[in-house]
Amino acid sequence: MISQPTSSLSDLYLNFSIFVHINYISIDNVQYYEEKLYECPVITVQLVNIMDKGQHYEVKDLKLAEQGLMNIELAESHMAALMVVKKRFEKEKPLKGIRIGMALHVTKETAVLVKTLIAGGAQVAITGCNPLSTQDDVAAALAQEGIHVWAYKGETTDDYYRYLNHIIDFKPHITIDDGCDLVSEIHKKHPNLISDIIAGCEETTTGIIRLKAMQKDKALKYPMIAVNDNKTKHLLDNYYGTGQSTLDGILRATNILFAGKNVVVAGYGSCGKGVALRARGLGANVIVTEVNHFRALQARYDGFTVMPMSDIVSNGDIFITVTGNKHILRKEHFQAMKDGAILANSGHFDIEIDLKGLKELSENQRRMRPFLDEYTLSNDRRVYVCGEGRLVNLAAAEGHPSEVMATSFCGQALACEYAVKNKGKMMPEVITLPEEIDEQIAALQLQAMGIHLDQLTDEQKKYLSSWEEGT
Repeated sequence: MISQPTSSLSDLYLNFSIFVHINYISIDNVQYYEEKLYECPVITVQLVNIMDKGQHYEVKDLKLAEQGLMNIELAESHMAALMVVKKRFEKEKPLKGIRIGMALHVTKETAVLVKTLIAGGAQVAITGCNPLSTQDDVAAALAQEGIHVWAYKGETTDDYYRYLNHIIDFKPHITIDDGCDLVSEIHKKHPNLISDIIAGCEETTTGIIRLKAMQKDKALKYPMIAVNDNKTKHLLDNYYGTGQSTLDGILRATNILFAGKNVVVAGYGSCGKGVALRARGLGANVIVTEVNHFRALQARYDGFTVMPMSDIVSNGDIFITVTGNKHILRKEHFQAMKDGAILANSGHFDIEIDLKGLKELSENQRRMRPFLDEYTLSNDRRVYVCGEGRLVNLAAAEGHPSEVMATSFCGQALACEYAVKNKGKMMPEVITLPEEIDEQIAALQLQAMGIHLDQLTDEQKKYLSSWEEGT
């Protein structure tokens, strides 16, 4: 009889303890049998990922390409705003001769962005920005179409950074990052490339936090456009997108009923607001934890209970972290949680839930179903973690809806165009795109939705531009 332990998708090695019994040999690193006679030394078995590889790609399985192409086609049908940008790019070629290196979630929507940049004349190479967020069929489709792509779902840490270095070897003129790992790697290990880099674009709040820290330390050496700070990005991606896709991920991982549950949302920024709104919409009792006075005040006026994590931790049923900070849920919280508490993270990195601390407190760990791990603590209470503590909306689901990503990726495409037009004019700092570009993105999305606006009359324009007319 041979039983194999559950292992993380990202693990490269498994350890087995071999026990010799009277009638058979059992290989098991979880259960210990009283009837054992001899205990042999622990052996380590290396798991070799069999990948499809070529000069310009490394993906899970090229046979998935047909499904990937259909998913990309489906995404395009819901990304009309970006399709308008792509059509103009095909005509004008604003990115001709530009190499763009990308570290983004390799999803069907990102594939549409890749094709938009290529339509604009760019050469593109892409890898993932999170070990669990790649859609393998999409990666296969990109590889089949000759696009430089290195990505698979469940990447090891070694592969993750090896793939980042493939992007760096591409010697990009523009970087597009989600979380700042690509930018950080270039600054720390490849400063010789910086002189040829026009600018970079950052997609997410966590990356902007890191970039502003680099700027404060005078470590940032090339201009970075904060696409994340577009108003359209905050509204659709962070608020509506994260709200819906986070709950989608938790539901796929657990199939839990939200109605009647105490859902604790840690953080009330744009993402937290969206998560709280959607959880309440499913009938949950939502409690918000915050460290920022204004956001806590807003959460209360929005109708949510606000209290410290230590006050609610023993009564929470579902905990969702969306802060961009470290160890929001940690040992003292795990020990106080009720049996069956569910933990999920929708911040970019897997540091918001202290998984190392949880493992140290646990007497047993097992994979209950895809993207749901059970930790049994010494007090016999069970805590469940979705998606290995990584971005639950991409680890356990498909990320934001395509319509949401259309506006975010309009921002990325137009930011690349802006960078090329302003080459040599930007300082090595975090830059916000001009408001008129954000307005253009909003107009494109409204156009895609078939929505028309009123127009100011000449009298109204004159009034808004003058100061003399009063009461």
